[in-house]
Amino acid sequence: MLIVEDDSKASETIRLYATREGYDCLLARDGENGLRLAREQSPAVVVLDLMLPRMDGLALCRALRSESSVPVLMVTARSGEADKLRGLGDGADDYLTKPFSPRELMARVRAVLRRTTGPGVRSERSLRGGRLRIDFLKERVLVDDAEVRLTPTEFRILALLVQSERVWTRDEILERAASRDSEAGDRTVDAHVRNLRRKLKLPGQRPLVVTAFGRGYQIDP
Repeated sequence: MLIVEDDSKASETIRLYATREGYDCLLARDGENGLRLAREQSPAVVVLDLMLPRMDGLALCRALRSESSVPVLMVTARSGEADKLRGLGDGADDYLTKPFSPRELMARVRAVLRRTTGPGVRSERSLRGGRLRIDFLKERVLVDDAEVRLTPTEFRILALLVQSERVWTRDEILERAASRDSEAGDRTVDAHVRNLRRKLKLPGQRPLVVTAFGRGYQIDP
């Protein structure tokens, strides 16, 4: 686990609880060192403060997302919904506001790791006449043979929708692919779907994920 937090008391508290649960921990006090450690050590999960010196948490999250699918859990004193949605929009898998219970944080970490490393569908399926391909075994998505980097949560949502072309409600998506405990609630799903639409946009075609108004989301039938 990589903990990127400039508050020494907060980072030490997180490290203490994480170590008790068996996690090996790396600590970084600023965004630049956090990015360096993430690149060098390839942690299983990143616990990331939003307000950091030298590189803020949002910039760090964007940098990670450009090259890695490591799960990211943001912790911050910013409690506004717009801040939470911005964090999710920049690639965070979950969001927790300060002050928080260290036990709750550990529960969130376990949940995001369980969702990331849990069993998936061992098959491959092509959509859009071969322009878009999803490899469930390797958890890769390609558009016109170019890989599109998705966050773990985005990939799980896409996989869920593709496996059954029915309408999935936001509650179902939260339960199976995102985080039911997320403080942004239904807006969490909306933020991840917006990211999917942007990343998987095919020129001249409708979005792959479409809205079933008043109900939820589905793959374009």
